[in-house]
Amino acid sequence: MKKMICHATALVLFTLSIFIGYSEQLQSSQAQILSRIQHLLSFPESLNGWKNETDFCNSEPRSTLTVVCYEESITQLHIIGKKDTVKLPENFSIDSFVTTLVKLPNLKVLKLVSLGLWGPLPDKLSRLLSLEIFDASSNFFHGTIPKGILSLAGLQALILDGNMFGGRLPNGLGSLSVLTVLSMKNNSFSGSLPDSLVSLKNLRILALSNNKFSGEVPDFSNLENLQVLGLENNSLGPQFPRISSKIVSLVLRKNKFTYGIPEVVKSFYQLEHLDVSLNKFVGPFPSYLLSMPAITYLDVSANRFTGMLFEDMPCNIQLKFVNLSANLFTGRVPSCLLSNSRNRIVQYAVNCLETGDVTQQPSSYCQNQALAVGILPHHRRQKEASKIILGLSISGSFIGAVLVVALALVVVRKFLAKNVEQNFPVRIIEENASTGYTSKLLSDARYITEAMKLGAIGLPAYRTFSLEELEVATNNFDTSFFMGEGSCGQMYRGQLKDGTHVAVRCLKTKRRHSTQNFMHHIELISKLRYHHLVSSLGHCFECYLDDSSVSRIFLVFEYVPNGTLRSWISDRHSRRKLNWTQRIAAAVGVAKGIQFLHTGIVPGIFPNYLKVTDVLLDQNLVAKVSSYNLPLLAENMGKDGGHSSIASTELMNTRVKHQEKFDIYDFGVILLEIISGRPINSKSELMVLRDQLQASITVDNASRKSVADPAVCGACSDESLKTVIEICWKCLLKIPADRPSVEDILWNLQFAAQVQDGWKGEYSNSSDGSPVSSFKPARLRLTIPQN
Repeated sequence: MKKMICHATALVLFTLSIFIGYSEQLQSSQAQILSRIQHLLSFPESLNGWKNETDFCNSEPRSTLTVVCYEESITQLHIIGKKDTVKLPENFSIDSFVTTLVKLPNLKVLKLVSLGLWGPLPDKLSRLLSLEIFDASSNFFHGTIPKGILSLAGLQALILDGNMFGGRLPNGLGSLSVLTVLSMKNNSFSGSLPDSLVSLKNLRILALSNNKFSGEVPDFSNLENLQVLGLENNSLGPQFPRISSKIVSLVLRKNKFTYGIPEVVKSFYQLEHLDVSLNKFVGPFPSYLLSMPAITYLDVSANRFTGMLFEDMPCNIQLKFVNLSANLFTGRVPSCLLSNSRNRIVQYAVNCLETGDVTQQPSSYCQNQALAVGILPHHRRQKEASKIILGLSISGSFIGAVLVVALALVVVRKFLAKNVEQNFPVRIIEENASTGYTSKLLSDARYITEAMKLGAIGLPAYRTFSLEELEVATNNFDTSFFMGEGSCGQMYRGQLKDGTHVAVRCLKTKRRHSTQNFMHHIELISKLRYHHLVSSLGHCFECYLDDSSVSRIFLVFEYVPNGTLRSWISDRHSRRKLNWTQRIAAAVGVAKGIQFLHTGIVPGIFPNYLKVTDVLLDQNLVAKVSSYNLPLLAENMGKDGGHSSIASTELMNTRVKHQEKFDIYDFGVILLEIISGRPINSKSELMVLRDQLQASITVDNASRKSVADPAVCGACSDESLKTVIEICWKCLLKIPADRPSVEDILWNLQFAAQVQDGWKGEYSNSSDGSPVSSFKPARLRLTIPQN
């Protein structure tokens, strides 16, 4: 019996010795791995004191270092560096580092924060099959999310904040079925959010702020566990995201959300933190936000919310922060917000509230701006409601035939509207352009020079038109008022009630945008007013009812009655012709218009793809440029690609260098038609005439007369004609840099006009009736006025 006990004891001791040896060997192996990690990280401060003999599994956890073991295997490794840690040295290899890490196969939690790690995240992380939490925030990783991470089926938290990751989020994120935290703030991810995110049923936190995401937010309404959604500082929108009613924190700050806050938000009974500031929300402010049961933080600043606030409005006593600034609120600040002010921050500057505060705007400002975003004031709504009630009471007495006729008319009208507007109902929105400049204009360093003020003489003030006014002016856009159609919309002539003749351009927008998207364009257009431009008098927006986006823009211009320049110089069927003096004056007008477009604002507007048919003559035969490259037209109507000036092909090939010289080339084509009196419609015709010009410069008077229009060549000075021919030829030089400046053009044209005036005077005093070619005015460089 004793023998048997001895044998059993020996067996146990032998087994224990083997296990202890294996455990010591395992600990020694893990110690070597951790020491290797310490070396690869260049011995960071958080790992000071690590030695091979250190008992890692039993060491005291610190805020910068934690090692947790289970059954002698490391299952958690937390290494936290300093907040502003710089990149590790160039000899650091992220591949070697991860190769070492994956030798700890039982890791469940891995936190590598602020360690200066850099490079693309290796795919071999997929070997950590037990990994549940991975936090590599505040490093310098770049590239895309590796596919290997997407194969970690047990991953519950993926945190990659504060790195340099880019590209799109992989659609495979949906395969991480148990993921509860996905945080990728402060990176450079772009593109749309992947639809696969909606399959992450366990997701509680989704933090994607400070990236470059764009487009609509996927429908998260089925993510019933989602409590925190952070999308700050992206380009998402315009639709308010659909989310579960269990949301606790929702941050949409600084995006492109537009369509208003939906009524369903009222049911978010757990919502504590809501930030929708710095977006483009329009419409009535949902006052229930102040009194939601759990709300403690509310920021709706820098939008276009409208509505009247009242002193007796209710609010949640737990509110700690409220920001209503920079909206269109009227009325008074709710007294509940001002009570217990020591424990609450309330901001409401730049509204139209009755506070006596200098930071508030006059109430008329908010009313005008409310009209600008299509919101009717309360009293107007009451008036319209009264009209509806009155109409219903009257219509009640006409039961029968009248009702049938009215119903038939409604059906027909709806049918036509569907065909015309592709099932999108529209409404009218009037937009007031303010006298100042938008922040967008100021940020673009775009301002109006003194020359512009001189150019606005004689024009009525720029204003907003209603669609009803324009319909009356154009007889409901009757075809008899139709003037033409091009890449920049349809043009109609009209007459306002005060007798002013106008031209109305109708633009159908290609993309759905709110009125605010167009306001910096409208501000610019309203200030582009000059003697030699066909200037804008006002505008009108028409918007879709379903989302308030703009469907059509109407630009109202001054009406120029005498037709195009071509009809006065090269139209064979026209009996009216400009003489040589008038042609030079027209050329000077076009050149001044170009000069104003280039220098009247900063930065200038060019190229403008000018054609002779874009130049109109007013009642005094003053030339006005009618089709210049307004950003609104170029951006929304595709003018850049659709215009057919002869220089446009050259521009496509030469990109943006010397852009102002492309207008000079187009001006040369216009000037060539002024000289020759022949319509120029092709590149081949242009080349032939340009070669004739070049040959005529160095030969005799007769050769130059053969190039000029016979209708004027008998009554023009040779010196004047030669000067205009020379400047025209220089405008048509092949290399843009060799072409003259617009100032040089103006000087030469004015010199040609002086020569012609002097020649006419001498001719009239000549005894033999022949021109006096010896007349030579002083060739002085003149300062050309802007107007």
